Amino acid sequence: MSAPTAELFDVVVIGGGPGGSTVATLTAKSGHRVLLLERERFPRYQIGESLLPSTVHGVARLLGVDQKLREAGFTRKQGGTFRWGSNPEPWTFSFAVSPRLAGPTSFAYQVERMKFDQILLDNARENGVEVRESCAVVDVTEDGERVTGVRYADPSGHERTVAARCVVDASGNKGRTYRHVGGERHYSEFFQNLALFGYFEGGKRLPPPSSGNILSAAFDDGWFWYIPLTPDLTSVGAVVHRDSAEKVQGDPEQALQSLIDSCPLIKEYLADAKRVTSGPYGELRVRKDYSYCNTRFWRPGMVLVGDAACFVDPVFSSGVHLATYSGMLAARSINSLFAGTVGEQEAFDEFERRYRREYGVFYEFLVSFYGMQANEQSYFWEAKKITNCPLSEFEAFVELVGGVASGEEKLAPGAVARHLATTSRSLADAAEELTEQRGTLHAAGVVANAMAEGVRVQAQAWLGAEAGDETPLFPDGLVSSLDGLRWVRPRS
Repeated sequence: MSAPTAELFDVVVIGGGPGGSTVATLTAKSGHRVLLLERERFPRYQIGESLLPSTVHGVARLLGVDQKLREAGFTRKQGGTFRWGSNPEPWTFSFAVSPRLAGPTSFAYQVERMKFDQILLDNARENGVEVRESCAVVDVTEDGERVTGVRYADPSGHERTVAARCVVDASGNKGRTYRHVGGERHYSEFFQNLALFGYFEGGKRLPPPSSGNILSAAFDDGWFWYIPLTPDLTSVGAVVHRDSAEKVQGDPEQALQSLIDSCPLIKEYLADAKRVTSGPYGELRVRKDYSYCNTRFWRPGMVLVGDAACFVDPVFSSGVHLATYSGMLAARSINSLFAGTVGEQEAFDEFERRYRREYGVFYEFLVSFYGMQANEQSYFWEAKKITNCPLSEFEAFVELVGGVASGEEKLAPGAVARHLATTSRSLADAAEELTEQRGTLHAAGVVANAMAEGVRVQAQAWLGAEAGDETPLFPDGLVSSLDGLRWVRPRS
């Protein structure tokens, strides 16, 4: 009996999270036949609930889900609040401080990922993506150096084969498909942390207008996140260094309570709260070794996006930002390759350089931010040094943690994006300087010119052709098309 004939698609995406839904939707929008395979059945639990403006007002607008997010009733966050450093009192930043974020889009959302991810996945379906849930990819198929498709188990357990011109691995940090790209996964020597987290009802809120802010509070063994998902539901997690791993071992209930008792501010906010003990939020969970970066992001016929490629400590809520941003970059590369306007090497080199730089700057700044004995003014100064932009220290800090300091106009909100020219190379000089000084996952120069495109994505999402010509981020680099869906060569 002959083997069954493989189905044929242009693109196969592994994973239905934000990164996978983004790349699937943006390639389908360009007329390609796209299959998305998701191991679980949505809605499903997922950690990571705090978004950045660059996702809400940039990528979401390109995807066409910005109105759906507004209608979902997610908690609005105006910025962030920190009890961090030598200052004993919490201090707050507002996204509106930055001229790039000022106006009606100077906010993001706290989201229940079960709802947020469902919105993005349903949107992929609405844009023509064929979505198959409860389908676990078991292997990739290859022809020499090129990946040619995948083998997966359908809901009944039968193995099926799909051939594709491009395979996208968006399977997250627990997937293993990334190994087929080659190279190695390097875990950070600095961020060797563990997180113990759960959910509470009835927790205290910050006073308005900061009641929707994420609260990050440092204590002797690490720091807490405190995320107000709804008026009554709060995500609470303790992040400790591996040297303090014993504090999250044993009975998780006792361990979390002990950590809460060690952080007076969080203890105060949870004084009248009760932990959720049933349903998807009823389990106490541990996550470890979650800061890493792969040495390769793509090979012929296959590309990694989101956590499949890299992830960094969550103190600035960069996870969904990096996932959707990389999905957008990968979609541009795939669309350009299929259109025959840019070669594969050139298209995916552009993807990888931009994605590594975005990851690298968050990493470098976080290394500095973890110097908990400094005061907040030194954090703002570090942000200004990294951005090298003509703003105050505080504005530089806000742009960095808002995810829009990169200069990518399609990520910039509102008409203020018209003023990008003066800061389009933000985060350039000091990113290289910090790399040379500290030595990280990247060789010197890899994160140079870092964060030079976040604003451009938002601006183009809002302004389209009115955003003006884009400047390449690298001397031999590409720029995005006016619709943000492809790479083009800059006009000479």
